[in-house]
Amino acid sequence: MKHLHTGQFHGQTNQTIHLEGITLTDTEYTHDKVDWHYHENAYFTFILQGKVIEGNKKEVYNCDAGSLLFHNWQEPHYNIKPEGFTRGFHIELQQSWFDSLDFSLGKLVGSMNLSNPALKLVLYKIFRETKMEDMNTSLSVQTLLLQLLGQMLQDNIVASNQKPLWVNQIKEMLHDRFWDKLTLTELSTDLGIHPVHLSRDFVKYFHCNMGEYIRKLKVEKSLSLLSQKSKSLSDITFDCGFSDQSHFSRCFRETNGINPLEYRRLILG
Repeated sequence: MKHLHTGQFHGQTNQTIHLEGITLTDTEYTHDKVDWHYHENAYFTFILQGKVIEGNKKEVYNCDAGSLLFHNWQEPHYNIKPEGFTRGFHIELQQSWFDSLDFSLGKLVGSMNLSNPALKLVLYKIFRETKMEDMNTSLSVQTLLLQLLGQMLQDNIVASNQKPLWVNQIKEMLHDRFWDKLTLTELSTDLGIHPVHLSRDFVKYFHCNMGEYIRKLKVEKSLSLLSQKSKSLSDITFDCGFSDQSHFSRCFRETNGINPLEYRRLILG
């Protein structure tokens, strides 16, 4: 089985940035299939454009733009690239980085497909930092990574504890229907839960209220669609369920600090 070292990925590398114990790589996937292999560092894979299928010893992930995977070090996996252009952003974390911060991954073992929109929004911010590359980039990236890992550990604790059946049910409902005009009455009726109970306990499991969570889902979806040159802002506004283009731009800027067109120029170059 092939062992890949720091900064080494199959495909064409467009950019590599080495910080203190952190390596960030922007890579185009050029191989139709990459056989079983593993990397020496723990790392994230974030699909910026296109699609890829990734399999490990337990699961197979069908990833499109906006998909976020995490692998602990030396976790074997393989990749299959469907027809078309695919581009990934990778963040490798060397053990020396964890040691310098006295930070432990705890129970974050193996490979995992991360669906929390808040985590993906942090990845987009890290990617944006790599395009700025100024004297503050290293500090910003490290701060964002600790925010990301901290949230992952918190999510893992919540997931490992016994939780009500409705938690996974509403997560699926919101991810499948975030572009619809959802109401608290409708959601609570579908789940068979009192609106007050649902509103109060949603924050306990999702760390924000339902409106904020849905807005994150919409913005995160728009970020993946902006990588598609064929999609106009009007198309994206409609596909993501925003009321109009002004509303889309306002929510996007509040979350990302730049407007959608600025981000599109950033990601497409």
